[in-house]
Amino acid sequence: MTAATATPLAGLDEQRRTWTEQAWATVDRERLRELIIGLVDIASPTGDETPLAQHITETFTASGIEAHTMDLDDRQANSWARLRGDGSGPDLMLYAPIDTVTSGNSEEDVPWAAETLRPDMTARADSEGDYVIGLGASNPKGHAACVMAAIEAVHAAGIPLTGDLVAAFGAGGMPTNPRPGVGNPRRNTGQGVGCSFLLEQGVWTDFALIAKPGWTVSWEEVGLAWFEITVHGTHTYVGSRHRLPYRNPVALAGEVAVRLEQWFPQYSQAHRNGLVLPQGMVANIRGGCERTASFTPAQVRMMVDLRLSPRTTPTAAKRELVDAVRRIATELDARIDVEQILSIPGESSDERMWLCRSAVAAWEAVEGQPHRPVRDGSGATDANILRNRGIPTVRVGMPKVVDAPFEVDFAMGMNTVDLAEAEKLTRYLIRVAVDTATRTLEEVGAG
Repeated sequence: MTAATATPLAGLDEQRRTWTEQAWATVDRERLRELIIGLVDIASPTGDETPLAQHITETFTASGIEAHTMDLDDRQANSWARLRGDGSGPDLMLYAPIDTVTSGNSEEDVPWAAETLRPDMTARADSEGDYVIGLGASNPKGHAACVMAAIEAVHAAGIPLTGDLVAAFGAGGMPTNPRPGVGNPRRNTGQGVGCSFLLEQGVWTDFALIAKPGWTVSWEEVGLAWFEITVHGTHTYVGSRHRLPYRNPVALAGEVAVRLEQWFPQYSQAHRNGLVLPQGMVANIRGGCERTASFTPAQVRMMVDLRLSPRTTPTAAKRELVDAVRRIATELDARIDVEQILSIPGESSDERMWLCRSAVAAWEAVEGQPHRPVRDGSGATDANILRNRGIPTVRVGMPKVVDAPFEVDFAMGMNTVDLAEAEKLTRYLIRVAVDTATRTLEEVGAG
């Protein structure tokens, strides 16, 4: 069987087929375009998601759906909506983050994200046929739009739910600390802070499906640990380098970074298991006095992101990195310190649990072929927060655009959504929602 001969409703009983078809009949590609444009046109860099959260809440409310804005502070907020069941079945959360790691403002983003901001890097949507382009148009906002459209469709179809169907949109989903110079009141503005707050405040379900890129069903992903590595040297003056002890930590840090980059693939292969292939990277090097080029600093610091298999604790990963740095320090006859500054463990859900089985069955029906998990992943999402709190979670999303009539680099892939794929994902989410939130607790193993 192939996608050309697939039967997307295969595996559902007659009643759930009917309900799913009724909801599918309300899915409209132009409505998806409208939802995506509405999300893209409101800037939502990490730490400043409140205007977008309010927009999502207002959009649901206008459709007659119960919805709420949940403030974390005066600049950061979640949005969530609920279709209520009769209380006899499982509650399901469809989740998507809503923040972008860049701001769309050249004063913040140039030159670290780009030499100049292209149109796709700004919070202004543009449509080209079946493509919508703009900051975060695919990741995360196109996925959030699919969740919104799925909830609207189930509501419009009037499907009698046994459990609640919750749509949740979290602030602070990007792997980042506060953006410098913008005055965020809290340090913890990223790393899943909105998702964590949502759960703490009682928005809790039996199962969750997070919509993030990747047309596959994933039940686990990497976590991440950040480290600050300090390379020590000698503070001295350029006019005296030939007369005094000289150990420039700037040059030394470059050598350390190169050797770490050579070590990361070894670490990756040692932890290649399940669905993951955890990666590592030196992200920045900082040191020296910017007001002068005549003096070396006493030390230079760099940050490392080391991804974690669900079967590796942050502490175990730290020990491996420390051992690698010790070897490098011995080879270079240098003093190098390592400090762990952030930890988000990788998490797994049982692939035999109800939602994973339903999600895989839906994928196979849509594609007309057996599901083949995509392995070697190294991306982390709020799924780790959901799983860590005990909510069985799967991740499913759209593939990144690959056949657009324009060049697609990393940023363009994040900032371009194919409406055909968005419609496909929306229908998929509806099927999984109907298959789950219309059952009894006993049927899904939650009784």
